[in-house]
Amino acid sequence: MKRLAADSKKCSGCGACELACSKALFKVEDREKSAIRITARDEGGFDIAVCDQCGDCVWMCSAIALSIAPNGVVRLNRKACVGCLICIGECMRNYIFYNDEFQTPLKCSACGMCVKSCPTGALKIKE
Repeated sequence: MKRLAADSKKCSGCGACELACSKALFKVEDREKSAIRITARDEGGFDIAVCDQCGDCVWMCSAIALSIAPNGVVRLNRKACVGCLICIGECMRNYIFYNDEFQTPLKCSACGMCVKSCPTGALKIKE
């Protein structure tokens, strides 16, 4: 199963992964249009929120816009998505995001662009 693995101990909070993700998804550098989110912890350090491809959201999607590819990656078909956002509400880990501009969820596809941009090695693709 292909997925993105995150090591928050190595994260510097630079946001390069968020910018790379938004560029891969929408051809713009905008952290709010990223399927990965970095947040600072009050006690120091950073949390990395990115889909772990668990697949729980697939069974909640009445529009059948989410599916599991043969490599284990949960895919979102934006054309099939009706924008109900149930997947966001049902994601127990809060790894699916929303941006008002798009009317559909933002979800990691394990493309690896964030991994290539991470200067500290906090992100890796695991298979």
